[in-house]
Amino acid sequence: MLIRTKAQIPSSEITPRAMFMNRRAFMGAAAATGVAAVAGEGISRLVRPRSVEAAEKLVTVKSPLSTTGEALTSFEDITHYNNFYEFGVDKGDPARYAGTLKTRPWTVQVEGLVKQKKTFGIDDLMKLKAMEERVYRFRCVEAWSMVIPWAGYSLSEFIKACDPLPGANFIQFISLADSKTERLPFDAGIAWPYSEGLRMDEAMHPLTLLTFGLYGEVLPNQDGAPVRVIVPWKYGFKSAKSIVKVKFVKSQPETTWNMMSPQEYGFYSNVNPNVDHPRWSQKTERVIGAPIYRQRKPTLMFNGYGDQVASLYAGMDLKKNY
Repeated sequence: MLIRTKAQIPSSEITPRAMFMNRRAFMGAAAATGVAAVAGEGISRLVRPRSVEAAEKLVTVKSPLSTTGEALTSFEDITHYNNFYEFGVDKGDPARYAGTLKTRPWTVQVEGLVKQKKTFGIDDLMKLKAMEERVYRFRCVEAWSMVIPWAGYSLSEFIKACDPLPGANFIQFISLADSKTERLPFDAGIAWPYSEGLRMDEAMHPLTLLTFGLYGEVLPNQDGAPVRVIVPWKYGFKSAKSIVKVKFVKSQPETTWNMMSPQEYGFYSNVNPNVDHPRWSQKTERVIGAPIYRQRKPTLMFNGYGDQVASLYAGMDLKKNY
């Protein structure tokens, strides 16, 4: 029998404290599968919803870009506390309704200022570059946060494969808008499809992740399957989900929340404790899944990634360019 040492166990199999303390789930799983199975597969996998067990496993390598020293948010919280308005405005709606999303077949069209329009199938995208597991802080504009082990590769690798022209200063992401597989609720107030965008240097930064999975498996539907972007130093709504089209453009593209309420949601939307949302403070955040006495903590500038990304905004007024 192969026994893995601590150094060989990936972070995707390290059990968050909240899940470890769920003794009943652990004991039930141990009784059903045996202690050896528990040790081999990791407790965190055994207490997941049964539907997730059939998810496709991903082959990843460790990334030096991972955030270290952070307790992972449980798989349960990551998949049951979501903003994905295509499936409803309540945090539990995506987990309840996103099962209707069909992620195969799936293509991503590339348009705009490129040498040639292209269409990538999802399987081709997943094989474009070796995937890494990266643990990133994820900060929502609603002042809550998680720590998530994402799987993917730097968006820059995809951008290179698209052959953008020199005049492409921005990149725009368009999400799926399909009334047959999504709810697209009227009360979300959104003119579908959902649109997001980045300045090209932001998109090319090594931290910006083209993302296909979390916790070592393909993305659950409610977390933006089958492909999304993660920009860890920005508020979560900048990380477009279920992407079907990418456009390379000269000028700053229109983005959904910036169009809907520009006084509340700027184009840049960098995590900044010194710029409050008009309706609440951004100085602290609520850590989802943490014990009550540790749930609130100070918000970090650029979500703690300032050493890597602050130079992107040198000379900019970050209160004006919020």
